[in-house]
Amino acid sequence: MSFQRTHIGLTLPEEPVVIKRLTKHGNSLALVLDKPILDLLRIDAETPLEIETDGTMLTVEPVRDPKVRAQFEKSWGAIRRRHTKAFKRLAE
Repeated sequence: MSFQRTHIGLTLPEEPVVIKRLTKHGNSLALVLDKPILDLLRIDAETPLEIETDGTMLTVEPVRDPKVRAQFEKSWGAIRRRHTKAFKRLAE
């Protein structure tokens, strides 16, 4: 099974989906992430994670330095404004 992931307005190529089951951990359930995924995301047991849900899907992402995120958002906005026509042509 594969899916298309959309992030910051761009649709990324189809990627394989990893199917996982929750693991009992005391009175809770845990989602165990394999080492290659941890390495890809550059996270470990000490990395704070931001968890969001829309009621049907769970999103987990590492918390990054807010200053770096703000700079990225500012730069991405400038790129989108400057190259709006090119992005629209690429989307066709």
